[in-house]
Amino acid sequence: MYGDERRSRIIAESAGFIALIAAGSWISIPFFPVPLTLQTFFVLLSGAVMKRWAVVPAGLYILVGAMGLPLFHNGTAGVGVLLGPTGGFIIGFIAAGLAAGLAYEHESDSVRIAGLAAASLLIYLFGVSWLAASTGMSITAALMVGMLPFLPGDAVKTAAVFFVARRLQ
Repeated sequence: MYGDERRSRIIAESAGFIALIAAGSWISIPFFPVPLTLQTFFVLLSGAVMKRWAVVPAGLYILVGAMGLPLFHNGTAGVGVLLGPTGGFIIGFIAAGLAAGLAYEHESDSVRIAGLAAASLLIYLFGVSWLAASTGMSITAALMVGMLPFLPGDAVKTAAVFFVARRLQ
């Protein structure tokens, strides 16, 4: 009997992207209080490949990591990571996956580039807000520590996602 090919594809791609996001968490350049990882590259790439369904691997990645599987940066796990200074950035993966995915439902390169930029900004919005709230630092200090040092690397990752996704389609 033939099953639902679309559902099977979503499940398979979700498993693959959960693994890639987890692998990207091990590729880490230590910064304080938030490390630079390749997780965001794979979150954005999941949006480019899976369209709006990219919320599935992002959400499951967070759920499974919160349940104790060591998927977060450098093998950390648990709700404590989500409540710590990096938690907002991780939660932002869901919104970022959706934003990138919705943008990739359009054929226009300018819409796709704008969607990838918006997705990165959403990660910063969630991350910097939570960084300020969880550590007691001001929004300005959180921007200086949790966003500004990462902008060049994220610009390179975003451009790489655009060109890799173009090759995949």
